[in-house]
Parts: sequence; structure tokens; C-alpha cells
Amino acid sequence: MTDKATTDAAIDTGSALERRIDMTVVLAEIDKDVEQRLKQMSRTVKAAGFRPGKVPMKLVAQQYGSQARSEAIGAAVEKAYGEKVREQNLRVAGYPRIEPKSDASPGQLGFTAVFEVYPDITPADVSGQAIQKPTLTVTEAEVDKTLDVLRTQRTTYAGIDRAALTGDRLVIDFVGRKDGEEFPGGKASDFTVMLGGGQMLPDFEAQLEGVRAGDKKIFDVTFPADYQAAELAGATVQFDLSVQKVEAPIVPEIDADFARQLGVADGDTDKMRVEVRSNLEREVKKRLLAKVKEQVMDTLLKVNPIEVPKALVAMESEQMAEAARRDMESRGMGMKNIPVEPSWFGEQATRRVKLGLLLAELVKARDLHVKPEQVRAIVDEFAETFEDPKEVVRWYYSQPQRLAEAEALALENNVVDWVLANAQVSEAPIAFDSLMGNAA
Repeated sequence: MTDKATTDAAIDTGSALERRIDMTVVLAEIDKDVEQRLKQMSRTVKAAGFRPGKVPMKLVAQQYGSQARSEAIGAAVEKAYGEKVREQNLRVAGYPRIEPKSDASPGQLGFTAVFEVYPDITPADVSGQAIQKPTLTVTEAEVDKTLDVLRTQRTTYAGIDRAALTGDRLVIDFVGRKDGEEFPGGKASDFTVMLGGGQMLPDFEAQLEGVRAGDKKIFDVTFPADYQAAELAGATVQFDLSVQKVEAPIVPEIDADFARQLGVADGDTDKMRVEVRSNLEREVKKRLLAKVKEQVMDTLLKVNPIEVPKALVAMESEQMAEAARRDMESRGMGMKNIPVEPSWFGEQATRRVKLGLLLAELVKARDLHVKPEQVRAIVDEFAETFEDPKEVVRWYYSQPQRLAEAEALALENNVVDWVLANAQVSEAPIAFDSLMGNAA
């Protein structure tokens, strides 16, 4: 394609990030390019009755003329678009949308390329911004609470011959009938329910209090008016209940057997506490950093209000939707009948794109680039919880994608450290249960 194909290319600024380039291409130059393309094709085109390379040009043009013209026009438009983008030093986000124009001069074709550009970002001053840094020192009290949680997680149950109490586990059969007829979802056998766990409707669970193994009961339950199944909303039904088992919880004691369950081979409970404390301190550190990082990112978004390209948000939304699909599939959920729409992730994707652009500019403006030793420190921290840390380190450095995750985390940490060094930071103690998300 010659330079004569492009006779005009003008930029129009339609909005903050949208740009429009009007272009015209000369038909005569398009025709020349089509002819060249057809000649190139004719060397390999096959047709019945002709040897390869001997097919008449007229026949080649009849068969491939439309394809050649489409390719020639596309090449001319792409060339004009690329030249103007480079000339104006535009940072294009996503791909252009090409629209035909009807007002071109005779002998020309007119087009408009519509696209978005990256925003120009000058990181704002954060010196006046307040950030509260949560603090927590792990003591023996936190170790005790963690051990209690670990004990509860390892609760077993044993059948007992007494009336059911809150916290007991029951195995029941039941059949529900509405107007004398069984209804969908109202029947179960060998069904396990935790008394006091809120698993069943309150009226149903109330009937389980004080039951014993072998008990049978018939009782009415009225469904809430806003119940999800419309045919049962506000309806009163009758349940026929049979209690198979009442099982009491058995919470393990903190002894050698419990220590061995937690991976201490010799059952030494003192070693167990040391390991639990070490793991807890590591987890507390991670959660404290996460809370600070969230505040830092919120602060950056507040002081740097920017518009981001819709194309980048759309791509990020699609990636998040695909990640959600893979996660669900890994959990054994069939995805054929479960739609995951990118639009569900629009707000989260917009935040990610904004932060990605802001962090990139901050790193350049403040020279916050990641150093190899910072990445190695993060990889070492990841690896130290495994049995063979050296093997884990080798695995990270042999997997570019995994190493990129460590690099991204190191970059975020550099940004967080810079903001904390320049903002108004105050420390505030945080309760252990609040930090760990434990129920009151």
C-alpha cells in the first residue's frame, strides 16, 4: 500500500477519553492494491481444469475479488489509523471501532476510527490524608483463643441417650405435606441438623428441642410470607418427623493426641503452642497489612479521581467472570446452566483498573520499582510454611506466572510504604476477634 492511499486523517476529541479519527482513502490506490493481491493469489490458486499458477486472472478476480478488496481497504485504514496514533503519541486503550462515512469526496472512501486513550495521571499529594494503622500484639491469650477454635473445628459426635440440647447433632427423617399432599423439597432421610444452628425454620427447629432418639412427632409449621418458594410463602404445612439419633459434641482436650493432629510428631504440647503462635503471628501480620493496604488504596482513589477507559473495564470484567467460572468448576459446580456475566463485576473491575493505572504512575513518578531482593523475601515468606521451603522457592522461580504474583505484591507493598511515609498515620489497637473475623 502506498502513502497516497491516505489523503486525510483528523482527530476529534469527543469526551475525556474517547477519540475519533476521520480518514479517507483513495479508491484508485485501493484498486492498485487489490490488483497486487490478486496477482499474489493467482500464483497458488487452484481451479478445475487449470494447473496451479495458470488460472486466468478474470477467474481469480471473480472468486477472490471481494476478499482482496476487503483486505486492501482494511490495510489502508489500519495504516492511516496507526500513523495518526503515532504522530499524536496517543496511548490507545483497547481496539478501535471503525465506522464508514458517507460524505467522502468522489474517488475516495471515508471512515472514522473511534477509540479510547489512557488518562493522563499526575499522582496527587497525600500528605494531608489520615490513615489509621491497626496494631495487635499476639499474646498467650490469643494463642489460647486460636487453640479453642482449632479444638472446635475438630469436634466429633457420639450418640447419647438423653434429651437433645443446643449444640447437639440430630439425624432425622421428615415428610412435609401441604393440604395432605407431599410438596417438593419437603422430604428427607438421614438428614443431619445442628440444634441451635439456624439451619431450619425457627418453628421447625423449636420442635427438635428435647427430643430423644426414637421419638416421632407430627406438627405444623407456617412458612414466612416472604419465603423464596412462592407456593409455600405464608402457607401452613404439616411435618411428620422421626428422630434417628441424638449425638452430643465431643471437643478434644489439649493433649499429646491433639498436638499430633496439628502436626507435632512427638505430641509435645509446648512445641505445639510455639508453632501455633508462629503461624498466628504470621496470619495477624498478613491481616494487619491487608487492612492498611485497603485504606491506602481507598486514599489513592479519593485524591486521584480519574476516568478510566471502558475498554479496559470490559476486559477486566471478562477476566474476573472467567476466574469465577474456573473457581466454581474447581468446586465441582457444573457451569453449563449457571451463567456468570461480566457485568456483575463492573464496579470491582473499575476499581481494579483505576488502581492499576494509579499504581503504575506512582511507581514511575516516585521510583518505587521492585528490587529482586524484595521479590525473594516475599517468595521466602510464602515458602516458610511448607515442609521443604527450598523446593517451593525453586518452583516459584521456575513459574513466571507465579513469580509475577510475588512481584505484583512487592510493588503494592512499595506503594503502601511510600503512602504511609507521606500521609498522616496514627496507630490504633484492634481487637483479636475483629481482626480474625471470629463471631462474638
